[in-house]
Amino acid sequence: MLMPKRVKYRRVHRGRMTGKALRGNKVTYGEYGLMATEPAWITSNQIEAARIAMTRYCKRFGKVWIKIFPDKPITARPAETRMGKGKGNVEYWVAVVKPGRVMFELAGVDEATAREAMRLAANKLPIKCKFVKKEEGEQ
Repeated sequence: MLMPKRVKYRRVHRGRMTGKALRGNKVTYGEYGLMATEPAWITSNQIEAARIAMTRYCKRFGKVWIKIFPDKPITARPAETRMGKGKGNVEYWVAVVKPGRVMFELAGVDEATAREAMRLAANKLPIKCKFVKKEEGEQ
């Protein structure tokens, strides 16, 4: 699972996911990408499941880039615990994804294979996604 090696602060506020992605909204490394159309927290387990689905379908041909990283710690209190006594311990890590963010990129395979691989990956994620191609003007 992806997670930071070390962080400055172990507990953070929840924050808000308003607006569109200003960065990471173009296909930069590969030829094809999977773009988020809704805001969400994507957990490290979901990122890993999507990566495995893509690489298995491509049969280890092509190259996959993961363009999101889970750097936000999510805490939880133990079950049946009374109120108070501070904030809970870190349970898992999430990446904050806004609409328009390209989460995965793929290169080295034909478009039909890329479409199917991205569809399988999108089924592992809790949000609606769309398949995007690199624009001709970008180099």
